[in-house]
Amino acid sequence: MPTPPDPSIAVNLAGLPLRSPVLAAAGTAGVLDELADVLDLTHLGAIVTKSITRSPREGNSFPRITWARAGMLNAIGLANPGLDAWLSNIAPRIAGVPTNVFCSVAGDSIEDYAAIAKAMDETKSVPMIELNVSCPNVHSGLEFGADPAALGELVAAVRMVVNHAKLFVKLSPITVGTPNSLVDLARVAVDAGADGLTLCNTVPAMGIDVHTRKPILSNTTGGLSGPAIHPIIVRLVHLVYTQFAKDAGVEIIAAGGVTRWEDAAEFILAGANAVQIGAGLFADPRLPIKINKGLAKWVAKQGKSNISDFVGAVDLSDLTS
Repeated sequence: MPTPPDPSIAVNLAGLPLRSPVLAAAGTAGVLDELADVLDLTHLGAIVTKSITRSPREGNSFPRITWARAGMLNAIGLANPGLDAWLSNIAPRIAGVPTNVFCSVAGDSIEDYAAIAKAMDETKSVPMIELNVSCPNVHSGLEFGADPAALGELVAAVRMVVNHAKLFVKLSPITVGTPNSLVDLARVAVDAGADGLTLCNTVPAMGIDVHTRKPILSNTTGGLSGPAIHPIIVRLVHLVYTQFAKDAGVEIIAAGGVTRWEDAAEFILAGANAVQIGAGLFADPRLPIKINKGLAKWVAKQGKSNISDFVGAVDLSDLTS
């Protein structure tokens, strides 16, 4: 029989009970449960599916993923089977997955996002929807997550049609094209109806083959994930938590470079209620088991009964101004 995670790391995320604060990030566990071939899924608090779009997408041409020295570069291009295939082939299987299934939604327009989120919500098998707002708005060219007006309109439209699932918004760490901080954008998302925040998506980046002098990725640029971005996201989680989320009672899922239990613990101390693993699963699909064990030992050593006691508990008392 599989050994479940220690009860000391069970958490309640936006009212949803999770065995562990460790989640598989969108795009890393396949469309649903493909990760089950190499990992007992009961070790995960939840799986976040690949981002689903209204129509099927083949994604970018190859190569579209490569390793960087301190992480991974990818430009997958939102490859996915589309909403109709999701509804007919994927949704009926959710009940058989031995952990929570959160669904990621992407689109080029507000109408796309709303249609997909509404269909998922109506299945009543999806307890949480995560909006991937790092997609370019076809009307403005800016990412939804970088344009406060578009972000607020998008989240409000989705909130109107989502009646059962919790709604989290996954923001980009780079607020390209606007003078607004991530804290500003987080506030906009929540004011428009989001239940929580996922911080953050990948960092825009590029690799060049010095021998051919050509970009390594077919798309030229992609997103950097992995250990290289971890300290960046720790800071952003801390800023959003201390400047907005703590007082507003808004919960945060942190994503970015979790490859050790210490990385997950850092995120929690910075203000996260749960963490996602992305690139780390490509390097070691059994990483959640190791992180769960490390976190449970840490909680016990710190003399606490539950990991939630450490949310935002970074000790700043000895710092001078």
